[in-house]
Amino acid sequence: MRLGPGLLVTAAFIGPGTITTASIAGANFGFALLWTLLFSVIATILLQSMAARLGVVTGQDLAQALRTHIQHPLFKPLATFLVISAIGVGSAAYEAGNLSGATLGLIEIFPQVHTQVWTPLIAIFSALLLYSGKHKVVETALIFLVLLMSLVFISTLVMAAPPVTQVLAGFIPSIPEGSATTVLALVGTTIVPYNLFLHSGILAAKHDKKIDQRKLIKHTNLDTGISITLGGVITLAILSTASVAFYGTEVGKVSAANMAMQLEPLLGNAAHYFFAIGLFAAGLTSAITAPLAGAYAVCGMLGWSNDMNNSRFKLVAIVILVFGAAVASLGLDPVAVIIFAQAANGILLPIVTTYLVWLVNQKYVMGDYTNSMLVNLLILPVLLLIFGLSSYKLISLIF
Repeated sequence: MRLGPGLLVTAAFIGPGTITTASIAGANFGFALLWTLLFSVIATILLQSMAARLGVVTGQDLAQALRTHIQHPLFKPLATFLVISAIGVGSAAYEAGNLSGATLGLIEIFPQVHTQVWTPLIAIFSALLLYSGKHKVVETALIFLVLLMSLVFISTLVMAAPPVTQVLAGFIPSIPEGSATTVLALVGTTIVPYNLFLHSGILAAKHDKKIDQRKLIKHTNLDTGISITLGGVITLAILSTASVAFYGTEVGKVSAANMAMQLEPLLGNAAHYFFAIGLFAAGLTSAITAPLAGAYAVCGMLGWSNDMNNSRFKLVAIVILVFGAAVASLGLDPVAVIIFAQAANGILLPIVTTYLVWLVNQKYVMGDYTNSMLVNLLILPVLLLIFGLSSYKLISLIF
């Protein structure tokens, strides 16, 4: 089989935010939060499979389906506002962190080059790729970068050689003191709302009534399972490497920005460059997919075409990219912004997931491809935990 849309989702969620959050989780709590990662990967596979199935069966992305099937005069504009705010504007906010992350990676690799050169160059490359309007070109570029990330971070994990018994112990659920916000951030950096729009949009764009839907759904589920699991392994590698290198030491502030440099004493110069290349690849993949996801969400909710060649679609994607590039060029500390965005992402997640689960359980929307009882039973604890974590974060922010 040929992997495709699922790897684009992996490309989207393995960004500087994931590297930052996983690094902090490993440095501050060792392997104790690996269970959170396992939950997040399983939940992401379930949710992304639903989004993909929606695109395959209906030929609509999640935003288009919401616009079509929410008819209440109050709820429809509210849904439009929420989706455009959370996904469209949110993608623009994440874009600054994505471009900053890719830039930080290149600065580590080429310290002799002026730092202000990289962000505009990365933004221009991303813009050209998006403006091409060609699914195949974008998909091929992102798949290459995901495979590069996989090689880099898994190789770094092998160099770090974490104790297997300690890694396995991390899959036993526990919440160490002070880790609740990090747990929420790990969930939010893996189960990403805009990926639901991205995944459904890519498959909706390839919709063909002549293709056997049942066979395509099976293929898509396998693609999603393998791709998201690979993303989980990459995150596990980052968290475990940070745990081996920094847990229990007085290393100071650990972040994606300085992780490459701080690994050098333990793993040698090769690990320094390996991690920097991985950070660059992670930032670039997310810098391309965030505008794409935002464009699917905004265009779908406004009733515009979701064709990548459409001028409005291109305009929305480029505006998101330009906004991110402008913020990234201001020289703000990207780490605090990324962590804040990931936590906000976790708060917004219940709204999007509830919409999705509602849609894929409607017979008049999905026909014979609604959720099975088993899938609904599996997704219920996922939704409950998502709501619980989000409620905790809201209460902690208020009080």
